Amino acid sequence: MDKSKNIYKLIIACDGESASGKSTAAKLVAKKYKLMLINSGLLYRYASKLLIKDNPKNSIQYLQKKFKKISYKQISKQSLHSEKISKHVAILAKNKKIRKIINLFQKKLIKSHKRICIEGRDIASKILAKKPKYDLAFYFRCNLNIASYRRWLEIKKKVSLIDVKKSLNKRTQMDKKRKHSPLVKVKDAILIQTDKLSKKEVLIKMSKYIDKLN
Repeated sequence: MDKSKNIYKLIIACDGESASGKSTAAKLVAKKYKLMLINSGLLYRYASKLLIKDNPKNSIQYLQKKFKKISYKQISKQSLHSEKISKHVAILAKNKKIRKIINLFQKKLIKSHKRICIEGRDIASKILAKKPKYDLAFYFRCNLNIASYRRWLEIKKKVSLIDVKKSLNKRTQMDKKRKHSPLVKVKDAILIQTDKLSKKEVLIKMSKYIDKLN
């Protein structure tokens, strides 16, 4: 019998580089263990989409209002994976005030759910570092060539593979080097090297650690 499905509280953090497979893995784990799935990246992409579309004079006040009026479910149903948004969001994610708006939005979601899986780039190091703290943290990494090819197929080859590779590499470097909440692997995070594992193998590896929780 799978005890973990009956655990009252289960908080999982999934961090990783661009196109490292963290979104797919988080979806698989959330489905298996019946967890609410929060994709942190979608929130930043939604913010980028709004700013690109409306170009407000005061982006902070504008985003504060927008995030008060929308639910995560509404955001998750939107189309947010264009190359234009991808380029914009890398710069937007460095803004401390915008990060604060999105962090507060996430904190509200976390407080209302005891069983969650959150994926992003500063989940274990910032969002779930304490109160509440994650029960398990995973860190995803993928060979750049394989990650680029997967993303290229994902966007239906609308952009050249070389451009996708450049974009992914640039985004990861920006994430790691940014001043506020950089992408880091926390000490106790379990490394998942997705270029060496199939989707099924990724889920099996993650499940081994989750099932050990009492």
